Amino acid sequence: MNYQQVIEEVYQEVQEKNLRGKVATYIPELASVDPNQFGIALVDLEGNVYGVGDYEVPFSIQSISKVHTLTMVFHVFKSKLWSRVNVEPSGNPFNSIAQLEFEKGIPRNPFINAGALVITDALCSKFEHATKQVSDFINELAGKTCVSINPSVKNSEKNHGERNTALAYFLKAYKNFDNDVEEVLDVYFSHCAMELTCVDLAKSFSFLANDGYSIFAQREIVSESHARRINALMLTCGFYDEAGEFAFRVGLPGKSGVGGGVAAVMPHKFSIAVWSPELNEKGNSVKAIQALELLTDKLSFSLF
Repeated sequence: MNYQQVIEEVYQEVQEKNLRGKVATYIPELASVDPNQFGIALVDLEGNVYGVGDYEVPFSIQSISKVHTLTMVFHVFKSKLWSRVNVEPSGNPFNSIAQLEFEKGIPRNPFINAGALVITDALCSKFEHATKQVSDFINELAGKTCVSINPSVKNSEKNHGERNTALAYFLKAYKNFDNDVEEVLDVYFSHCAMELTCVDLAKSFSFLANDGYSIFAQREIVSESHARRINALMLTCGFYDEAGEFAFRVGLPGKSGVGGGVAAVMPHKFSIAVWSPELNEKGNSVKAIQALELLTDKLSFSLF
């Protein structure tokens, strides 16, 4: 399979469509990113890297980091974690307070903001220096030191974080939050403000294409069973309230972020990261979604 040729074709076809969206403006720092950037990196299970476009430019991974943080606590809390957060698609905006109240403080899944705050709270219970541990973990998965936290993006999120703060106190009111709210929010904003290139992001997801074993960290990250469950969550909940559409059009487990990135895996084949900052109305990258749809069509791969 000539992956390089395929991703170059995909890149060219997406560029020719001249798709437009809007960069995320509710985090002011993200609004200033050049909207025309577009990169694709694919990593196979031998560790070969194929890239095109702006695939070596670092960008803000935002909610994609929620997969990394979930992985870090998945096996530690076992079934207790799933009494604190559910595994159902939300069908509502990712920062909905109404849904959290209706469901009595148990977030619908780990990838909406309330669920990710519960996961970050669990991280803070487990690790004394949680932000450093997340950075170290992603660096290990990528096989090199590559994570940086953009202080401007972090501060931008913090200064416009009223809704996340409200969600955290809501969780606290329902006794689903163990640590200091401000401390957990600081870790949460930090991991959302982490920056990676498409190559390093794809490498960091490689273990999910490989039954839980990372060829870059050279160890089992999670069991095969846990890797399957994380992939199932990504497929059903990884794209805000557009997860069904993504499964229908693309058919790969993945996770998007409002920085314009998407990381996805084809189990037993490859991991891939695509980035372009302009988003559709659901908060997913217009070009990245189109690129992944074209890719699975060309390769005739999907889970289905």
